Amino acid sequence: MSFDPVSDYPLGTRRPDLVRTPSGLGLDDLTLDAVRAGSVGPDELRATPETLRRQSAVALAAGRTQLADNLARAAELASVPAETILEIYTALRPHRSTAEELEAWAERLEAELGAPLSAAFVREAIAAYAARGLLEADDRAPV
Repeated sequence: MSFDPVSDYPLGTRRPDLVRTPSGLGLDDLTLDAVRAGSVGPDELRATPETLRRQSAVALAAGRTQLADNLARAAELASVPAETILEIYTALRPHRSTAEELEAWAERLEAELGAPLSAAFVREAIAAYAARGLLEADDRAPV
């Protein structure tokens, strides 16, 4: 049975068979008893790329393109280690990175982490930061 972003929304109610944890547990397996027993931990409560892509399709079908884009990027980043996400977040703070450093992150997102939408977002940030004077001056001493 295929997924229809209009008739299958909300997924948890109408298509719980499509919602899985990172290890493949279904919604019925996510119980307080399972948490108490230690069979469901915090990593099981993370959204999977598949679920985020489906939620993106739902948002797009509802005409909420910005939310759909955000969810599509989240799907790309769902498997990226938290430490890497924090490094990217820090690099994107105003006056923290040069255009070259941000471009290096965009290239890594695209080539190494399989996140082309997120890479495009970083490249958009580079242009916006350059226009607003929010890039780090490249006058720091080499490391």
